[in-house]
Amino acid sequence: MSVLIVIPARYASTRYPGKPLAELRGASGTARSLIERSWQAANAVSGADRIVVATDDTRIRDACHGFGAEVVMTSPDCVNGTERCSEAHAALGGEFEIVVNLQGDAPLTPHWFIEDLIAGLRANPAAEIATPVLRCDGATLNALLADRQAGRVGGTTAVFGADHSALYFSKEVVPFTGTTWADTADTPVFHHVGVYAYRPQALAAYPGWPAGPLEQLEGLEQLRFLENSRQVLCVEVQARGRQFWELNNPEDIPRIEAMMAAMGLE
Repeated sequence: MSVLIVIPARYASTRYPGKPLAELRGASGTARSLIERSWQAANAVSGADRIVVATDDTRIRDACHGFGAEVVMTSPDCVNGTERCSEAHAALGGEFEIVVNLQGDAPLTPHWFIEDLIAGLRANPAAEIATPVLRCDGATLNALLADRQAGRVGGTTAVFGADHSALYFSKEVVPFTGTTWADTADTPVFHHVGVYAYRPQALAAYPGWPAGPLEQLEGLEQLRFLENSRQVLCVEVQARGRQFWELNNPEDIPRIEAMMAAMGLE
């Protein structure tokens, strides 16, 4: 079953313009752009047949060519990464059986998150989309809560049913727990990891659906699938000692760099 990994990247982010070109320093002090580190994360995945960056910006294209990435130029009218992945897949012939959206702001995504995601979609023929979720320990949950109290969006949480079909995703911390947690405690909150695996039919249909009220309120592209009654499979993944955080705000850079240093990531 052929697999395409697409890394959507845009320069004109509302919260953080130019984010894909922001530099992150690894354990040795080597600075590489966010998009290059996301490309490196994609290349660590087993079973991917092709990896491309999808962008509408020549600055990002040129930077990607500088470290050897394949680039597909897409329309500036794409409103989110899923629409950009859909356009890129179509431009490449639309023949891949699974398309993975590795968003360009998650350079700490371990390869097994994506490998488990692909395996989960293959094992569940009723699901049209799959996405990873990671159970929060107390330290992560407390960080999410602190970000919300400071008025920042530090991450997205997910709730799902007994069959792991998604019920909702939110930039608020759900479910409500009403307490703070010891750093090492297992909590009932799941951090949504911003990676998706799509079957091509669902991906091709997505741009034709209007954005619904929940997607518009939360600013979360995956809610369009739920609002159109498509099954989204939440695949629980394991950290295996790896720390995970997405780069959503400039304030996240020192946090991610500290994690990279602690894990010895170059």
